[in-house]
Amino acid sequence: MPYHSPPLSACLFACLWALPTLADSPKIEAVDAQRTGATWRFAVTLSHPDTGWGHYADGWRVLDMQGKELGLRPLAHPHEHEQPFTRSLGNVTLPKGTTQVQIQARCLLDGWAQETVVVRLE
Repeated sequence: MPYHSPPLSACLFACLWALPTLADSPKIEAVDAQRTGATWRFAVTLSHPDTGWGHYADGWRVLDMQGKELGLRPLAHPHEHEQPFTRSLGNVTLPKGTTQVQIQARCLLDGWAQETVVVRLE
Protein backbone atom coordinates (compact mmCIF):
# COMPACT_ATOMS: atom_id res chain seq x y z
CA MET A 1 0.00 0.00 0.00
CA PRO A 2 1.50 3.39 -0.95
CA TYR A 3 2.38 5.88 1.79
CA HIS A 4 0.54 9.20 1.80
CA SER A 5 1.86 11.94 4.02
CA PRO A 6 -0.65 13.61 6.33
CA PRO A 7 -2.03 16.99 5.33
CA LEU A 8 0.09 19.99 6.25
CA SER A 9 -2.51 21.24 8.74
CA ALA A 10 -2.25 17.97 10.68
CA CYS A 11 1.54 18.29 10.82
CA LEU A 12 1.34 21.89 12.03
CA PHE A 13 -1.19 20.94 14.70
CA ALA A 14 1.01 18.09 15.91
CA CYS A 15 4.06 20.35 16.08
CA LEU A 16 2.24 23.10 17.91
CA TRP A 17 0.62 20.64 20.31
CA ALA A 18 4.07 19.31 21.24
CA LEU A 19 5.39 22.77 22.22
CA PRO A 20 5.22 23.71 25.89
CA THR A 21 2.35 25.96 26.81
CA LEU A 22 3.60 29.47 27.42
CA ALA A 23 2.06 30.92 30.54
CA ASP A 24 1.95 34.51 31.63
CA SER A 25 5.34 36.07 32.17
CA PRO A 26 6.19 37.12 35.70
CA LYS A 27 4.73 40.56 36.31
CA ILE A 28 6.72 43.20 38.16
CA GLU A 29 4.21 44.77 40.52
CA ALA A 30 6.53 47.19 42.34
CA VAL A 31 10.19 48.15 42.72
CA ASP A 32 11.79 49.96 45.64
CA ALA A 33 15.35 51.18 45.01
CA GLN A 34 17.36 52.52 47.94
CA ARG A 35 20.92 53.84 47.96
CA THR A 36 22.98 52.28 50.74
CA GLY A 37 26.32 54.06 50.76
CA ALA A 38 28.09 53.39 47.47
CA THR A 39 25.71 50.59 46.40
CA TRP A 40 21.99 50.09 45.84
CA ARG A 41 19.38 47.74 47.27
CA PHE A 42 16.41 46.71 45.12
CA ALA A 43 13.22 45.16 46.50
CA VAL A 44 11.09 43.76 43.67
CA THR A 45 7.52 42.55 44.04
CA LEU A 46 6.51 39.90 41.48
CA SER A 47 3.36 38.02 40.66
CA HIS A 48 3.26 34.87 38.54
CA PRO A 49 0.91 31.88 38.31
CA ASP A 50 3.47 29.47 39.83
CA THR A 51 2.31 25.88 39.54
CA GLY A 52 5.13 24.14 41.43
CA TRP A 53 8.74 23.12 40.91
CA GLY A 54 8.33 22.72 37.15
CA HIS A 55 6.99 26.21 36.48
CA TYR A 56 7.64 29.25 38.64
CA ALA A 57 9.17 32.74 38.60
CA ASP A 58 12.80 31.91 39.22
CA GLY A 59 14.56 35.25 39.18
CA TRP A 60 14.84 38.90 38.31
CA ARG A 61 17.71 41.16 37.33
CA VAL A 62 18.80 44.77 37.25
CA LEU A 63 19.90 46.01 33.83
CA ASP A 64 21.38 49.27 32.66
CA MET A 65 19.49 51.07 29.90
CA GLN A 66 21.57 49.31 27.24
CA GLY A 67 20.65 45.88 28.62
CA LYS A 68 23.86 45.06 30.50
CA GLU A 69 23.21 43.00 33.64
CA LEU A 70 24.20 44.81 36.83
CA GLY A 71 22.70 42.39 39.36
CA LEU A 72 20.82 39.09 39.46
CA ARG A 73 18.42 37.82 42.12
CA PRO A 74 17.73 34.10 41.69
CA LEU A 75 14.54 32.74 43.25
CA ALA A 76 15.15 29.24 44.58
CA HIS A 77 11.60 27.90 44.91
CA PRO A 78 8.01 28.40 43.75
CA HIS A 79 5.69 30.84 45.51
CA GLU A 80 2.39 29.16 44.74
CA HIS A 81 0.70 30.35 47.94
CA GLU A 82 2.47 33.68 48.30
CA GLN A 83 1.35 35.98 45.50
CA PRO A 84 2.50 38.60 44.92
CA PHE A 85 5.82 38.27 46.75
CA THR A 86 8.80 40.56 47.34
CA ARG A 87 12.49 39.66 47.34
CA SER A 88 15.50 41.95 47.67
CA LEU A 89 18.99 42.21 46.26
CA GLY A 90 21.60 44.40 47.90
CA ASN A 91 25.14 45.54 47.15
CA VAL A 92 24.36 46.38 43.52
CA THR A 93 27.07 48.64 42.15
CA LEU A 94 25.88 51.03 39.46
CA PRO A 95 28.11 52.93 37.05
CA LYS A 96 28.68 56.54 38.06
CA GLY A 97 26.00 58.86 36.71
CA THR A 98 23.32 56.15 36.38
CA THR A 99 19.90 57.79 36.74
CA GLN A 100 17.67 54.87 35.78
CA VAL A 101 17.80 51.09 35.42
CA GLN A 102 15.53 48.37 34.13
CA ILE A 103 14.18 45.39 36.05
CA GLN A 104 13.43 42.17 34.15
CA ALA A 105 11.79 39.03 35.56
CA ARG A 106 12.34 35.41 34.56
CA CYS A 107 10.23 32.26 34.57
CA LEU A 108 11.84 28.82 34.90
CA LEU A 109 9.85 27.46 31.95
CA ASP A 110 9.49 30.47 29.66
CA GLY A 111 12.74 32.38 30.29
CA TRP A 112 13.20 36.13 30.52
CA ALA A 113 10.08 38.27 30.13
CA GLN A 114 10.12 40.53 27.10
CA GLU A 115 8.96 43.52 29.12
CA THR A 116 11.09 45.43 31.59
CA VAL A 117 10.19 48.07 34.14
CA VAL A 118 12.23 51.26 34.10
CA VAL A 119 13.13 52.58 37.57
CA ARG A 120 14.28 56.17 38.08
CA LEU A 121 16.92 56.46 40.76
CA GLU A 122 16.77 59.38 43.16
